[in-house]
Amino acid sequence: MNRNRTLVLATLLTCASLPAFAAVEVKLTLPQRAKLDLQGRKSVAVAPFLVVSQEGAEKIKGRDIDVQKEFNRYLLKVLRRETELKVIEPGPIDYPTYDLDQLSKQTDFWRALGERTQTDLILTGGLDFDIQDRTGYRTEEYVSPYNGRTYLRQVLVEQTGFQYDILMQVHDGKTGDLLYQDNFKDFQSFEGENTDPLAGMFENLLSLEDRIVNVFTQKEVEASRILFTQ
Repeated sequence: MNRNRTLVLATLLTCASLPAFAAVEVKLTLPQRAKLDLQGRKSVAVAPFLVVSQEGAEKIKGRDIDVQKEFNRYLLKVLRRETELKVIEPGPIDYPTYDLDQLSKQTDFWRALGERTQTDLILTGGLDFDIQDRTGYRTEEYVSPYNGRTYLRQVLVEQTGFQYDILMQVHDGKTGDLLYQDNFKDFQSFEGENTDPLAGMFENLLSLEDRIVNVFTQKEVEASRILFTQ
């Protein structure tokens, strides 16, 4: 028994003699390399993205939104602003198929487009833009003006959700091979039943912009690290 007490006492004294540490969270800015190897590649043709689906736009104002046109306009602008690539608009394209999986394998088609546009890379893909009615009831607290007591009540909240799903594909302009493919998804929710779909669409794109640009150029990203100090 005395031996056990001695061991416990020794352990407590050892812990008490250790220095105290505090954890501090710090924000770091770290470089993130481009997803594509651009060595020797200086130009890109932005082919029209195919609209896979566009749901819900007929239910609210702005139902005549041209998702393909607005996205391509955005893409051209951001690539010219954020990258050093020469960005080419190839104009209307007669695709051999509208099945994106099959289209990605049409190397002869992409090689011919690369020859026509004289570009090192060809950017294309698919768009899925979904507008959702998210209206529903929400529980909230309220204080009665009569007795000052707090109660719970159900409140109808009108919300509109915007979901963007972008399939991005990059082909080699010389061989037609698929060099890169990825999906970028984002969801944004706004209060109000008649939210402008263009506003929702560009909120989606703003949220995804760093990831889109990082395909072609190095970006700096913020990361959290925990440091222990004495």
